[in-house]
Amino acid sequence: MDACDSANQPKLKPSVILSGTAKEGSAGPPIGLVDIGISENAYLFRVALPGIRRNESNLKCDIQHNGTIHIKGVVTVDAGMLKDSSSVFQMRVQQLCPPGPFTISFKLPGPVDPRLFCPNFRNDGVLEVAVMKYRPPSAPTNGVLPL
Repeated sequence: MDACDSANQPKLKPSVILSGTAKEGSAGPPIGLVDIGISENAYLFRVALPGIRRNESNLKCDIQHNGTIHIKGVVTVDAGMLKDSSSVFQMRVQQLCPPGPFTISFKLPGPVDPRLFCPNFRNDGVLEVAVMKYRPPSAPTNGVLPL
């Protein structure tokens, strides 16, 4: 697919379902914004997870054969207290997603092979995952397997 072909393709507006604290966040950087890219053999999706800590969030990504994606985790904050070196700050304004569990669910445009994926949780709070499209096994012709 070249640049001219991609310009003529309609943009997808995936149905994204938020639950838990991801649904409650209203101001500030929203959690759960999704980008989906398509190539000949794979899909790429990126999910905005601002404020999610890689080591403390119990982040899980469930990829189903039909292309349904479920991302689950926990937004952690030390009970409204932020610690920086020797100072402790009590939050008076909080516009980021509140602490607690969240789920983000959406569906890719087609079926995938959930065994073949490559996740990357970037330092900027974006989960980026490439997953291969499902390709049914080709049927041998005349009982002869291709080599």
